[in-house]
Amino acid sequence: MSTIEPLQRVHHYPTIRVQTPADGSAHWLYMHADAGQGIRPCCRFEMLEDMWSYMSSITLRESQRSPGRLRHFVLASAAQAYNLGGDLELFMRLIREGNRERLLAYARRCVEGVHHVHTGFGGDIHTVALIQGDALGGGLEMALACHTIVAEEGAGMGLPEVLFGLFPGMGAYSFLCKRVSARQAEKMILSGEIYSSEEMYRLGVVDVLVPKGQGERAVQDLIRQHQRAPHSHLAMNAVRRIGQPVSYDELMGITEVWVDTALALGDKALRTMERIVRAQTRRASADAA
Repeated sequence: MSTIEPLQRVHHYPTIRVQTPADGSAHWLYMHADAGQGIRPCCRFEMLEDMWSYMSSITLRESQRSPGRLRHFVLASAAQAYNLGGDLELFMRLIREGNRERLLAYARRCVEGVHHVHTGFGGDIHTVALIQGDALGGGLEMALACHTIVAEEGAGMGLPEVLFGLFPGMGAYSFLCKRVSARQAEKMILSGEIYSSEEMYRLGVVDVLVPKGQGERAVQDLIRQHQRAPHSHLAMNAVRRIGQPVSYDELMGITEVWVDTALALGDKALRTMERIVRAQTRRASADAA
């Protein structure tokens, strides 16, 4: 059960659940709030829209920020999986239609979101991914965009897009290269291997590894620790943007390669996507039962 003090909000988001302590110091976003209906816990466009709508609502203009006030944004999941990746069902339809415009619009929405997360909502927020279940493909990319990754033991993490001839095109390479070598990042992308959260911790991809069921408490402890030195963490956001930048243009350039690669896929790749969608649907239905 969540121990976060909720702040009631007027706006209702059908696909996400949000919680904020009364002082507004942290914003918790749980993806897949509708997972109980047996819906696949993936990056559906409807959920992306809800996420970015909420994220925009908590983004402050420079004039609204108070000196030394550090906030946190925690990206978690209400489903048993963290996030299984891109909406393959949508991808298949758009690829078969040859609809580059809509596929690019989807990819652009993803890039806008992960870039906003990675830059700390303009600089005053430290972003945290709380992984309590499998994080695959685009779901892992969301986590990689965060400043800190907290994962529970036993979660699977990987980039399996190579199984159907694609690659993770919404930030995986750029963000992984900030955590591991470029050679290791390419190996992880091209192998399609699923790693355990324990392995990802040893590789340096996961920052904090905790036993199953203790992830939320670990994030709360992390937030309290950061609030003891808010100026330092705000400064680190600025330093990171200068010394280790991941620009919007870089992300968009890569995702356009992803779109063109997707549109070139043949029937064999699409059939593999279909099998994965069926497996995800069965898993979602079992989890909801």
